[in-house]
Amino acid sequence: MFKGIRPIVYAGREVWPLVEGGKGVSATNHMSSGAWAAAGGIGTVSAVNADSYDPEGRIIPQVYNALTRRDRHEELIRYAIDGAVEQVRRAYDLANGKGAININVLWEMGGAQRILHGVLERTKGMVAGVTCGAGMPYKLSEIAASYGVSYLPIISSARAFSALWKRAYSKYADYLSAVVYEDPWLAGGHNGLSNAEDPLVPQDPYPRVKALRDTMRQGGISDDVPIVMAGGVWNLKEWDGWIDNPELGQIAFQFGTRPLLTQESPIPEEWKARLMTLEEGDVLLHRFSPTGFYSSAVRNPFLRNLEARSHRQIAFTKEELGDHAFQLDVGVLGKKNVWVTKGDLLHAREWYAQGYTETLKTPDETLVFVTPEEKAIIRKDQADCMGCLSQCAFSSWADNEKNSTGRLADPRSFCIQKTLQDIAHGGPVEENLMFAGHAAYRFKRDPFYSNGFVPSVKQLVDRILTGD
Repeated sequence: MFKGIRPIVYAGREVWPLVEGGKGVSATNHMSSGAWAAAGGIGTVSAVNADSYDPEGRIIPQVYNALTRRDRHEELIRYAIDGAVEQVRRAYDLANGKGAININVLWEMGGAQRILHGVLERTKGMVAGVTCGAGMPYKLSEIAASYGVSYLPIISSARAFSALWKRAYSKYADYLSAVVYEDPWLAGGHNGLSNAEDPLVPQDPYPRVKALRDTMRQGGISDDVPIVMAGGVWNLKEWDGWIDNPELGQIAFQFGTRPLLTQESPIPEEWKARLMTLEEGDVLLHRFSPTGFYSSAVRNPFLRNLEARSHRQIAFTKEELGDHAFQLDVGVLGKKNVWVTKGDLLHAREWYAQGYTETLKTPDETLVFVTPEEKAIIRKDQADCMGCLSQCAFSSWADNEKNSTGRLADPRSFCIQKTLQDIAHGGPVEENLMFAGHAAYRFKRDPFYSNGFVPSVKQLVDRILTGD
């Protein structure tokens, strides 16, 4: 047992201060979270478009038959609630009274509050807590408390927590069981970088977590309420200085990337095999997500294609203006009022000659050049939108009265629901978004995984408890 690591009291029982990160759209399910809890930790079922099953135990494909986006959005909410409830029930049974089961919700997912109510109503007594990030979830505390369930906000700065605490959480202080600090430069998936922070200049997490604890103390929150360090956590020995540190109070650790490579992990074998080949720097912090957040994923051909698409981009004006003195003569058939610079005109002709013969307008008064095949896929994906986000840059969907962001759909992004469903259910890993934390390259270097060894969740938890 690594020195200083002791069980904490959570949900009325002793558990290890080890939390499984909840990875949405079927990358974390009942098998992984139930096994994590059975090993004595806090397992996390993702309540983000989780899988449900038919009577024979086969995954029910999430097919949308409704003709309108609003009706498809209702289908999505039904799928989400049914799937999360099924995953919680199965995870709870697998845990067999050990550890604890949390659920994870993205606040910016479409219908988040309705889904959270629906899941908690049907899983009473099974869910210990709700972790929630991706936005500012002011209503999280009120909803969780109404079901007698604790809440664990996911934040990336003391400032964000202070705003949540003052506006809402202080009214439900008794149900705050932990605060998850998710490092915006190291974590996989969506990251909470603010406009004032440089994505290329990572900050040391220690002073940021100390500032969070200071803020919590100012609010009268006990040091026994853990801060969960998330993002970049591979083993415990590297965080020795954080354990039993009076400046930080009680610390727990969240593992998001390492549980992907376990026997119980539901991700396909091709995905698991790819994780063992990654090199340092293969995970890219990018801004292509339709959520508008930064996110971290493997820089595979899918992501490189998005990078290239944004590179094939030129600004234009609708009339001759300054340097924009040249009419664009490719990719804009029948449109005369498109003026560009001479340099961009030459770029456009070059891209056109390479087969990028179609243009798509962005919300920023630019044009991107794509192939006819790409354009057809983009337009179909936008038309098939089912409102999986509260606001989507790619489709212009918004969860409001008009169901619109009021902005032009952005072809530089992608349908996140489509690609995450595909990769989680066996689609090609090189042609889909593949979320991962920035420490994923360590699978290849860590001797624990030598000769292609894939541990069970219990073996992984036992390994973590030794410090490695």
